[in-house]
Amino acid sequence: MELLRFTTAGSVDDGKSTLIGRLLYDSKSIFEDQLEAVERASRSRGNEEVNLALLTDGLRAEREQGITIDVAYRYFATPKRKFIIADTPGHVQYTRNMVTGASTADLAIILIDARNGVVEQTVRHSYIAKLLGIPYVAVCINKMDLIDFSEKRFRKIEHDYCEMSAKIGNDAQLHFLPISAKYGDNVVNASERAPWYSGPTLMALLEEVPIRHKLGEESQPMRLPVQYVIRPISDKFPDYRAYAGRLAGGVLHVGDAVRVLPSGLTSRVKAIMQADKSQEVAHTPESISVLLEDDIDISRGDMLVGVDDAQPLVGQEFKIMCCWFNAQPMQLRKRYVVRSTVAESIGMVTALDYRVDIHTLEPVTGESTLNMNDIACLTLRTSNPMAFDRYGDNRTTGSLVLIDPDSNETIAAGMRE
Repeated sequence: MELLRFTTAGSVDDGKSTLIGRLLYDSKSIFEDQLEAVERASRSRGNEEVNLALLTDGLRAEREQGITIDVAYRYFATPKRKFIIADTPGHVQYTRNMVTGASTADLAIILIDARNGVVEQTVRHSYIAKLLGIPYVAVCINKMDLIDFSEKRFRKIEHDYCEMSAKIGNDAQLHFLPISAKYGDNVVNASERAPWYSGPTLMALLEEVPIRHKLGEESQPMRLPVQYVIRPISDKFPDYRAYAGRLAGGVLHVGDAVRVLPSGLTSRVKAIMQADKSQEVAHTPESISVLLEDDIDISRGDMLVGVDDAQPLVGQEFKIMCCWFNAQPMQLRKRYVVRSTVAESIGMVTALDYRVDIHTLEPVTGESTLNMNDIACLTLRTSNPMAFDRYGDNRTTGSLVLIDPDSNETIAAGMRE
């Protein structure tokens, strides 16, 4: 079955966790004992009704405050498709969590309280969705029951959001839905309280929206980051040498001419193996091992690309958009570990080109450090040559993380511009 990854975002109390709970509940994707536990927890908290948000808010601090702090992942399936949900926090101080949860999403659900309309967090989360290249955005205008399902109010919010989206340069495909997560209107089942709305329910949209790798990954240039060199050294396989990895873009055929990066050496594909079976062609995102016609030097972290395909940038200096994750501020020219796919190098930030003001989304120049949750454009220099695509062209080979070599903590995530 196809797998759709989606994320939820919105301001505090817009109903993200309740919406996910409603999706799980109405699609019958939770067990009876889970529902009983939520019912008991709701009664103990003094709630008059079952609080479906408790299905995703698992931390004690989240339940006590009624907010989402960490990214909560939930898995469910319908007869048409499998889903992974990332429920992300709405507070400004948890911006990094939203970036983490949305980094692999094919679709973003952005909730808007129908009473409040487009607010600062709506703009912020829409900007992050644009930054991460999420191709579909479902704008769920929630709590419509509190405004009597007013079409006039719905259309006003729809107009305001489209204006804001155009301003930040987001080219994602937008879908607007009037919903009530609390009562389930237009979540899984169509609502009779909004006869003026003729679009799909949220569940129908999730089941029908095209999935990224089905759309374009196979038409991308071929990319195979090498994770492991298979060299048995045995009597049965005296000269066997294969290069294992997961296709990050395109299609690979036996006989294709390939180039090894960063060295630039070339060869042709002699065989493609998956487990112990050979095949003539491999598609993204299959995990395979490749045998080449020539015995050339290839190591973990190298990348095989098609000779006739568009080539990634290979070098030691890159411009990246970065979200800083760590409580320790960024320092210019401090040594960090740069990791992209399986390639690693020591690197440093040589310049902070600008920081994005998280409130106005305007660039701020003249600064030399970043604090936790800051988003900025940086110049990164690495000690060894690395290969990067533009993030908009390939999410896998265009992204990276920075790691503190002393604590081994992931301190930032970046995307090549």
